[in-house]
Amino acid sequence: MPLRHTKIVATLGPASSSAEVLGRMIDAGLDVARLNFSHGSADEHRARAKLVRELALERERPVGLLGDLQGPKIRIGKFAQGKITLERGQKFVLDVHCPVGDETRVGLDYPDLPRDVRPGDVLLLDDGKIRLQVDYVAGDRIHTTVLVGGVLSDHKGINRQGGGLSAPALTAKDMEDIRLAAEIGVDFLAVSFPKNAADIYMARQLMRAAGGHALIIAKIERIEAVQNLEEILQASDGIMVARGDLAVEVGDATVPALQKKMLRLARERNRLAITATQMMESMIESPVPTRAEVSDVANAVLDGTDAVMLSAETASGRYPVETVEAMHRVCLEAERSQESSLDRELLDRVFTRIDEAIAMSAIWTGWHLRVKAIAAMTQTGATALWMSRINCGVPIFALTPDEHTRNQMTLYRQVTPILVSQLHQDRDEMLWEAEKILLERGIVAYDDLIALTIGEPIGVPGGTNTLKIVRVGQTLRASVPPV
Repeated sequence: MPLRHTKIVATLGPASSSAEVLGRMIDAGLDVARLNFSHGSADEHRARAKLVRELALERERPVGLLGDLQGPKIRIGKFAQGKITLERGQKFVLDVHCPVGDETRVGLDYPDLPRDVRPGDVLLLDDGKIRLQVDYVAGDRIHTTVLVGGVLSDHKGINRQGGGLSAPALTAKDMEDIRLAAEIGVDFLAVSFPKNAADIYMARQLMRAAGGHALIIAKIERIEAVQNLEEILQASDGIMVARGDLAVEVGDATVPALQKKMLRLARERNRLAITATQMMESMIESPVPTRAEVSDVANAVLDGTDAVMLSAETASGRYPVETVEAMHRVCLEAERSQESSLDRELLDRVFTRIDEAIAMSAIWTGWHLRVKAIAAMTQTGATALWMSRINCGVPIFALTPDEHTRNQMTLYRQVTPILVSQLHQDRDEMLWEAEKILLERGIVAYDDLIALTIGEPIGVPGGTNTLKIVRVGQTLRASVPPV
């Protein structure tokens, strides 16, 4: 399979939970499997996580696990017939205490919503497909007029136009799911609807208390999160541009520019970034994507996203394997058209850490010397992360003895993580081991130029302090005495 820099995240669900389908998805290029805690039981998530690990081990290919919290998603209840049709101008009531809805009213799963809205507010249902204007609030009932009608089915989400709902980022269910995520051993935890850095700190504390080591990904889908983006980036390990709920709150026309801004800031702050929502939604029912979807994915790649994410396309769609194949194909083609360059703003800044300076030196040197590959010996993945922030066009291979680190690097753009055994404590021996691994995998050939980074003393986290440029095989030939 051609080496692809942009990673693919795919959601697991009924359509992709069998060993046969999931195995084919991994073969097609799946890098990270998403467990959506909004749907499915704890046992289903355990089984899917176990299957991912088993299939990845069989294929000797690392696949990360991302647990995605439901968050305070405000939803309507259910209808007697499963769905209704609303007409423009119709009166409709959102009633906290309504057990089963009909054409006149429906229940709510968030009892505080009547206290959060005022007359004149616009409520957006089903990702904005249906719009209701609040007429007045009477106790636990919100009386509305339909502005934009359509078919409304069970458990669709509700947003207030302009945001500002008081729901906390972490619900009681989320706290239980964090414990489940730690038990499963997810590599990434996505926090839904955070407002500020405090929400991210709380999620990290709960994950650590539960014994988990997951990187924390903040989903940007509230206006408050956009306003507090800098502090959220500082508190998190990465962000997800969650365009569905975000578009509902800020307006669909605002999202493309916001996406570009968020991806740029994430790179500048050495944070990961995932672009999500409706990337190939037509493939839920179609074996090929639309031209608009192809352009959307390609533009995210060109904007420098670490990963693109599939949701219903692979969770419940008819063509989960074909969707991953299409995503792989589009990402590859976009990367081929992308100019490799060095971001001077990043490279000209003052470095205060030795390992960061070495990482940037490897990128600078590798780009100018046109090396075949960069191999980073790393304990924590920090060196590989810094390297991945710059599009230098040189593939980066991160060699680590730590399985957690290997799995977390499955989300790093341009980085191929490789698990190695730390058999040597001698620097030159370790570097030659790295050369042999690249040779055995067919990544490089004898006499290719490569860049190697390592830290001394061996095995100390954050200790990368050495950059070595070598021709592959030179170390071996130098060690063999002349005949």
